[in-house]
Amino acid sequence: MKATVIVLTIIVVFVSIGALYEVESGVSDGNCNIAVLPIEGVILPYNGLGQFEMIVTPDSIESFMDTVEDESEILAVLLEINSPGGTPVASERISQRFKSSSLPVVGMIGDVGASGGYMIAAATDYLLASPMSDVGSIGVSMSYVEESKKNDEEGLTYVQLTTGKFKDIGSPNRPITDEERELLQDDLDLIHNEFVDLVSEYRGMERSAVEELATGASMPGVKALESGLIDMLGGRSEATEILAQILDVDEGDIEYCEFSQGLLPF
Repeated sequence: MKATVIVLTIIVVFVSIGALYEVESGVSDGNCNIAVLPIEGVILPYNGLGQFEMIVTPDSIESFMDTVEDESEILAVLLEINSPGGTPVASERISQRFKSSSLPVVGMIGDVGASGGYMIAAATDYLLASPMSDVGSIGVSMSYVEESKKNDEEGLTYVQLTTGKFKDIGSPNRPITDEERELLQDDLDLIHNEFVDLVSEYRGMERSAVEELATGASMPGVKALESGLIDMLGGRSEATEILAQILDVDEGDIEYCEFSQGLLPF
């Protein structure tokens, strides 16, 4: 089985977006006008993939956005982003959904907006972060632990039965060949370039500038502002100011449709 490309692999436990909003019943209570949407946890294509109690999926985001775009009371969306990333295609689907929204979308990175999480953040119309936020990590990884020596010590033998010489590429039970490594690295380079292209498009930055930043390293919000990866340092107060400017209303007219903290254990 070919190794799965993960934009960033970090094991975290979060709560389902379904527990944060009852999307079917609408978001606005008739008074609030800014839908707050948490992007928290690992970004994966569907529920049940991986050992995570909570993931963010394209389907859940698309369902939410379809709902709020149909609500006349909702004027904009505020994304509160705390995500280390996930798979590239799921991250791209979510980012494109926000980019194509009929509503203004403002992003606010909390502790972390990295890798696939940053891809999504970059697609917003205006992006804020704390000076201490962990931002960026533009890159991809397919790293894994190779266990063939451990298997030898435990008396286990990997029996290779495949059709197609690359069918079990990335198996942790045998050493990778030079040919396989080259093939996988070529795949990673292609995905990396797509990631760079998206950030360049979303942020309106020269591709060469994004490529220079695309080392896989993340940076604090202060450096992200200097590098052009975000638009402003701040939190809710500054987000309210930006939303008021975008909507051409007084700041006092901004009312958030809050989400529940759900089952978070802290």
